[in-house]
Amino acid sequence: MEKENVRYYCTAGNGMESFLIDEVKKKLKAEDVCRVPGKVVFSTSESIQRVTELKSAERLFLLLKHDTPLNLCAKPGQASNLLQSRLLGDIDSWTKAAATWSRLQEELVDRVQKVDKRGKERIEKKRKRENEEEEERKRASLDEKDRKRIKSPQDVEETEDNDGGTDPVSFRINCKCTGPLARCLSSQEAGRVIGVGVSRSLGWKSDLKNPQMEINVNLSDDQWILGMQLTRLPLANRSYLINTGVRSTVAWAMASLAHIQPGFCVLDPMCGVGTVLVEAALEHQDACFLGADIDDGQLQKANQNVAHAALGKQIQLFKASCMALPLPSASVDAVICDLPFGRKFGTKQHMTIHLPLIITEMQRVLRPGGFLVLLLTPQLSVHLKKHLSTGTPAQELDTELQCNTLEHQATFRVSLGAIDGLIQKYVREKNGKNST
Repeated sequence: MEKENVRYYCTAGNGMESFLIDEVKKKLKAEDVCRVPGKVVFSTSESIQRVTELKSAERLFLLLKHDTPLNLCAKPGQASNLLQSRLLGDIDSWTKAAATWSRLQEELVDRVQKVDKRGKERIEKKRKRENEEEEERKRASLDEKDRKRIKSPQDVEETEDNDGGTDPVSFRINCKCTGPLARCLSSQEAGRVIGVGVSRSLGWKSDLKNPQMEINVNLSDDQWILGMQLTRLPLANRSYLINTGVRSTVAWAMASLAHIQPGFCVLDPMCGVGTVLVEAALEHQDACFLGADIDDGQLQKANQNVAHAALGKQIQLFKASCMALPLPSASVDAVICDLPFGRKFGTKQHMTIHLPLIITEMQRVLRPGGFLVLLLTPQLSVHLKKHLSTGTPAQELDTELQCNTLEHQATFRVSLGAIDGLIQKYVREKNGKNST
């Protein structure tokens, strides 16, 4: 039996859309992939379990509607009527989407139950993961009574005649309006209008506190997009990490640029709590990883993360200065590093002063043809560019290193919350030619 193609969309942090597009194409064989600001829309026949394993996405939704915007008049009353007509005109699409949502929820519950049965010993060591999956199970689970709720108004009436009535589906609208529409209808008012329309047309019940289903609505100048949220917790919420450092999606993106192959040795010379190492190791289980940090507290947290993710055989941590690594020259295949943004390294001035020595040491331990991936501020990027263009004084370098250079290959600007960062990718060359 041929698998059904399901249309989804994921939200992504600013600058992460290109990574998400590559991931859905590679892992899910996604079709009809469409990039919109902060989101990626795609179709796939892969299981919902595979879809929820995406690493560069923030949240996952079942696509309900993706359309061009409608020019609404300035009068709120008329705008409300037009909005309801446009979004709720095709009731069949809503009931079909709700049925698909219900099926996917059941599959998610089955997955959690299988994980519980198969991994009792592992889950015992990972209590946080167990608790989160229990919460997801409660949120996602639809028993026989719940599944009967996902029906059209006509079906609801027939069911009521047969069994004395059932409770309607409970839902909540999460709406965001921007552009011209926001001048005649606020996000709150538009959400209320859509909610009233859903209740009247489908017989569902609004529940702002504990709904079975959350419907996400984004109305902008460029597009209208509606979706049903599939997981209560964001995909970016990693159950295998106790201590958090750089955002997990960004850490995964950095690792994806390092071209890690089976048998590779990968180094993070300023590993912090080990987020980059854990994300990379879970994605590349046939490679080994080294993490160094000068701070005992950070190493302790990194060890906790490594143990919690059961990666002790794959990741080795040690205390060392990033400017004097106890590793032979050209001994690692890739270097991935989240350069501290000042406060974690003392001051911004200290980071700027030490940057040439830090980069030189990374370059020393990296083999010719290996990749260097950095996360840094735009300000540090300027200093790095200056360092690479002028070079380090010859007396500070050994003869072999003087023959090697770092060639810049790509830069990606990504959101880190309050600030933006740059992911930069370099390859170490020898005698001006790539050795790979």
